Amino acid sequence: MLPLSGAVKIYYCRTPVNLHKSFDGLAGAVHQYLLGDPLSGHLFVFFNRAFNLVKIIYWDRDGYAVWSKRLSQGRFNIPQSADGKIELDSRELYAILSGIKPKRYYKRFSL
Repeated sequence: MLPLSGAVKIYYCRTPVNLHKSFDGLAGAVHQYLLGDPLSGHLFVFFNRAFNLVKIIYWDRDGYAVWSKRLSQGRFNIPQSADGKIELDSRELYAILSGIKPKRYYKRFSL
């Protein structure tokens, strides 16, 4: 299960990445594309060119963990951000992984 507490941030890469990479390759992609620190404990989300494969890498206390999902049909709906935002909240991530278009829902109120 993905560690989605309030302190964990979720960043996604808008540029498709070669997902033949695994632990070290994805950690390098965090530096290269997102200019982030893969040891921070945050989640970093990468998609392939066809947007039918996603890999999520994060540091899990004593080593990297990689989570992946490949769709048998269709593609993931990636949010397009006008302001260049590359951060997601947990609801947006679960919507993407479930096949829901994130731009179609909205927050009715804030606490």
